[in-house]
Amino acid sequence: MSLRSDYDLWHSRNQNLDPAHDDGSSPWYAWVREVLPDVKGLRILEVACGRGGFVSSLARSGALAYGMDFSFAAIQVAKQKTSSENCVSPICLLQGDAHALPFTDGYFDTVISCETIEHLPTPMKALREFHRVTRTGGTLILTTPNYLNLMGLYEIYSKFRHPQRVKDQPFDRIQFFFQTRSLLKAAGWNILQSDGTVHQLPIFPGRNPVQVRSLENNRKIRKLLSIFAYHYCLIAKKI
Repeated sequence: MSLRSDYDLWHSRNQNLDPAHDDGSSPWYAWVREVLPDVKGLRILEVACGRGGFVSSLARSGALAYGMDFSFAAIQVAKQKTSSENCVSPICLLQGDAHALPFTDGYFDTVISCETIEHLPTPMKALREFHRVTRTGGTLILTTPNYLNLMGLYEIYSKFRHPQRVKDQPFDRIQFFFQTRSLLKAAGWNILQSDGTVHQLPIFPGRNPVQVRSLENNRKIRKLLSIFAYHYCLIAKKI
């Protein structure tokens, strides 16, 4: 089976488990909504839009919204879900590969990539593609898991303690915040701002981690501790 077939199965399985789930409700999307300016009239691409939850919210806010995902199954679900949405602008949804975006140079004002580059075989190639399709002065808004924290270290420990354990997604790379920054800079991006979201501690074995929600509400402290957050968040600009 191909990686795309694996992701088709993954999205289909998750959709069947909870058809009503809004995949635009994840914590990293809450951060993106917080930092996004007024999107009305902006041409915005979400790479790896999944089943369409967030890209539909962009269209409801008046953006010229484009959603692309590697999985054909995810795009089909997204089209079904967004067909009944009361959007200010139409949504363009298509299946495609982040390593070779099917758009002309400088087409978008903003590219959004949430929890995606860790799942790409060649992240540098994708980040250069993000750069290519963004106009000069445009922005990249990106989030990715960061393993420089107790949750991340626990994940690494589990990987070595249980080498046969199968991860939830078909392809998933362990990556630290400084590696993410280095990749963006090498791809030509100028990093403007860093942040983090989801600060949690694996205190009780066998139970869900305890989330320190007070940190999420204090932007200054949250930014100060961004390198220890479970999700590392960046805003970058194309010069």
